[in-house]
Amino acid sequence: MLTEAHTILPAADLGRFRGFYHDTLGLDPSEEHDGMLVYDNGRSAFEVYETENVGSAKNTQMVWMTDDLDGEMARLRSAGVVFEEFEIPGMRTENGVVETEDMRSAWFRDSEGNILCITERR
Repeated sequence: MLTEAHTILPAADLGRFRGFYHDTLGLDPSEEHDGMLVYDNGRSAFEVYETENVGSAKNTQMVWMTDDLDGEMARLRSAGVVFEEFEIPGMRTENGVVETEDMRSAWFRDSEGNILCITERR
């Protein structure tokens, strides 16, 4: 039986990654191993490993849930985050946000080019 899942992200430079996640997202690793960082706040967890295979994914790699998408976007924009604008069949951003009947979402890239999303359920 599958009971738990977590994300693993690539980083070309763990120091740069750590700086972005600390300075921009307010997150610090809970563990550090040779070539790997672990982020675990008790509600969600993800790992980061150092590799040259960075920025090649063209899909969402991690999603965070929020109760205040507009507030979170304002906070992140003030820290220098640029939200993605795109139009694909069935989805089009307006001011960085896709709205559906059930949720609102926005995508941005981290320091390593990983595509991240924040989502608010309605």
